Amino acid sequence: MRNVDFSPLYRSTVGFDRLFNLLDTMGQPDQSPAYPPYNIERTGENAYRISMAVAGFGENELSIEAHANVLTVKGEKLEEEDEGSEYLYRGIAKRAFERRFQLADHMEVRGASLKNGLLHVELLRNIPEAMKPRRIAIETSAGEGMKTIPAEVKREEAMTAA
Repeated sequence: MRNVDFSPLYRSTVGFDRLFNLLDTMGQPDQSPAYPPYNIERTGENAYRISMAVAGFGENELSIEAHANVLTVKGEKLEEEDEGSEYLYRGIAKRAFERRFQLADHMEVRGASLKNGLLHVELLRNIPEAMKPRRIAIETSAGEGMKTIPAEVKREEAMTAA
């Protein structure tokens, strides 16, 4: 695997530290656990949904926190005493988890719902008006010292000069 050195760019840019840190972490092998599985889908032009399979977890055992462009979903199973039952095989995970998602700038968490063992987190990209592209009008004015020369006159001058 190739390693890219961004240090020359650090010297000539200001304010792009977060971008370079993201690029550095993308090059490293994935260290995040595979549990619980999740989907990320686009539900509109600026709307997204993260769906996580959290079967066996209740609403009181899950927590969602958004802070500094990082969405953290935690699940911690409350201990249940199963008196009188003996498991022959235990395939339903009761382990705690913490899953982090790096969010783009101006992403807002709009809500979350738990239905049929799936946790859905709704996200919306809300770009401020000052950040949206805008059209700049080009003003034309004939100044007092400006003189417009028709294109035909320019062509004749160019031919005689050659």
